[in-house]
Amino acid sequence: MSVMDNFRTGHIAIVGRPNVGKSTLLNQLLQQKISITSKKAQTTRFQINGILTESNAQYIFIDTPGFQTQFSSRLNSAMNRVVRRSMHGVDVVLFVIEVMLFGERDIVAMRELPKDIPVILVMNKIDLMADKNLLLPFTQRMSSEFDFAAIVPVSASQKIQLTELLSTIYSYLPISQPLYSSDEITDCSQYLIAGEFIREKMFRLTGDELPYSTAVVIDQFIDQEKLIRIHATIFVGKSNQKAIIIGKNGEKLKQIAMKARQEMELLFGKKVFLQVWVKVKRDWVNNEAVLKSFGYEL
Repeated sequence: MSVMDNFRTGHIAIVGRPNVGKSTLLNQLLQQKISITSKKAQTTRFQINGILTESNAQYIFIDTPGFQTQFSSRLNSAMNRVVRRSMHGVDVVLFVIEVMLFGERDIVAMRELPKDIPVILVMNKIDLMADKNLLLPFTQRMSSEFDFAAIVPVSASQKIQLTELLSTIYSYLPISQPLYSSDEITDCSQYLIAGEFIREKMFRLTGDELPYSTAVVIDQFIDQEKLIRIHATIFVGKSNQKAIIIGKNGEKLKQIAMKARQEMELLFGKKVFLQVWVKVKRDWVNNEAVLKSFGYEL
């Protein structure tokens, strides 16, 4: 890949409270799903890196868990540490909020923002605004809350103003050669993405029945020439949660596995054989040894 003299490359952390649309924003910017989404808080638990390469720049986005203020467990503490670490050593921070909704949880998350790195306020979900005349006064209010480098209203789900957002980010990236080849969209392991896809389908197919205290561990990942074989375990905190995931005659678990497998095949570009089990591990969200075994840094 030839590099122009003014080619720019940089790391951009996407942060904010849960459910403001951070993962949707990342997926739409990349035009490829790598980060899971749902209406449940704590959908994203790990740092997910997405890479967008254009003719004049390479954007390395870091999707993070929503900053937690409502729960207290070792898991929540670990997730908040992921958010704080993600903002160290980046070139730009995107602080995502829902337009017209700026509450105490946003304020708590905003206190974590760095003062020495450009922070762009992304006001998401403008497509849901009934009265667009309220946008300007809300923008003026937000400009007084923090010294933002820029404020960009967008709709991630409807792809509104995403080009403008990229142009704004570009102006803060350093001149540098690309760090990845132009066809790479993530540097996350296939193990991690496979586990996250299973967890997303579990959230989506169990509705509000299932609390956040579930985890997915990939026990085996064998990448063959034409087929990937994956064995995974879903861990829950209680026996009744196991029954919810498995469903009557195992139908719910079959649905979860089928839909996760379909998305894996789209991303990985080959057939996937997926086998999933469900096990109970009580109060794992507060068990340091278990959290470490699941990949959380404490």
